[in-house]
Amino acid sequence: MKFPYASVLVLAVSLLTGCSTEDPRLPQKLYDEAIQLNQAGHNQEALGLMRQLSTKYPDSQPGQQATKDLFTLEALLRQDLKEKQRQLRTGMKRVADALTRYKGTHGEYPRYLSALVPDYLEQDPETPWKHPYFFRPYVTNPIMEIADRKRRVVQVFSTKLDGYLLVCLGVDMQIGGEDLAADTYIVNGEWYKGTAPPAIPTPQPLR
Repeated sequence: MKFPYASVLVLAVSLLTGCSTEDPRLPQKLYDEAIQLNQAGHNQEALGLMRQLSTKYPDSQPGQQATKDLFTLEALLRQDLKEKQRQLRTGMKRVADALTRYKGTHGEYPRYLSALVPDYLEQDPETPWKHPYFFRPYVTNPIMEIADRKRRVVQVFSTKLDGYLLVCLGVDMQIGGEDLAADTYIVNGEWYKGTAPPAIPTPQPLR
């Protein structure tokens, strides 16, 4: 029976921290498990297990090897982080450019990103982790004041979707986080550096 890598990692850590009469082969078994995690692309989980091994068994051969391997794994994670961030920004920029072209043709942004396919994008856009983007078009100025023919100021409601939020919630699909879990925002075609997107003007018209 095969177990999910997260479950295997939890089991391995519990063995590291909770055994009073340990099998002397345990460090090697856990080191082998860390290597398998690394080879399967689960570098973060492998790094956590290597750190546990290095701390728990510093004098054992697997523990010493884990200490050496930490440098390689940390370098791999930094490289992976940079590459994923590059892919993410490239993908989001491609979507933003497609939205700009769509607005140039239709006079406003689409209600859904799927409307960009196939004329502006080849397929529905997704993050490097195969997650959908959060997309929210909106009216930037829902209530406008204009002068009528008698120069009286009246309020009118706008329904044109002339603004949008494009958000990647990171690998964890949760608000907030760091590194691969960090959120990335584009607001109306521009990168947004805040930790949370700006509030959408209200009231938004029903469509």
